[in-house]
Amino acid sequence: MSPRVSVVVPAYNNAEYIGETIESILDQTFTDFELVIADHSSTDETLAVVEKYDDSRIRVLTTETGGGAKRNWDRVTAEATGELVKLVCGDDTIFPSSLEAQVAAFDEHPSAVLVASQRTLIDANGKTVIAARGLGGLSGLVSGRVAARTAVRAGANIFGEPGCVMMKLSALREIGLWDNSHPYLIDQATFIGVALQGDVVAIERPLATFRINSGQWSVELATQQARQAADFHRSLGAAEPGLLSAMDIRLGNVKALATSFMRRAVYLLLRHRMSKS
Repeated sequence: MSPRVSVVVPAYNNAEYIGETIESILDQTFTDFELVIADHSSTDETLAVVEKYDDSRIRVLTTETGGGAKRNWDRVTAEATGELVKLVCGDDTIFPSSLEAQVAAFDEHPSAVLVASQRTLIDANGKTVIAARGLGGLSGLVSGRVAARTAVRAGANIFGEPGCVMMKLSALREIGLWDNSHPYLIDQATFIGVALQGDVVAIERPLATFRINSGQWSVELATQQARQAADFHRSLGAAEPGLLSAMDIRLGNVKALATSFMRRAVYLLLRHRMSKS
């Protein structure tokens, strides 16, 4: 029989953290899951670390180089066999009750196609930067259209990074897996595409961690991300008549620009803090 949940991990040069990621998944209180890991031709010891784990729930794949995040995210997701799917990046972790809480939300709300939680932001050393963040004020069961509009108006990915989210695999397949039409928004665009097929459940507590990379985040990158967000808002409004007003799009574009530069400021602060440690 297929497992209820597929946890999929696209890995690339994550040797330093992938062990912690795997252990957080294997340590779940909910046990009816498979773990599929796809290494995207890493040049470090990622694959060697992964292959140390001897657990019947784990399947390990390799993905040829090239194609960016979408290639490996699609590759590992396409191998999922569960009703529900959660993607966890190779340097993030999920809390022990993550799967249990999100599966319970699906059981309680059959109309849901996506369940999201808050997350804890940590630095490269695992130190908490922000204890609980995300959801943009959403709570409990909400319409997917309301969730999509809230995300646009926030100018940010209120659903959080993939480790915060669990989706119905059938709904994800319905949109062709991961939406890379705006690469900086691959997760947010995908979550909105899934959410528009039903309802969303928002769990107002952190169930995952997201590791903030203190690497370079230039003005150019911040501007590109904000531009892609604006393009996404316009394309979504055109594809879904009645979902967004002109004011929704204008507000979202302004907030997306502010969010991108705020993220740049956080990354610069973390780089300074790491250089002092």
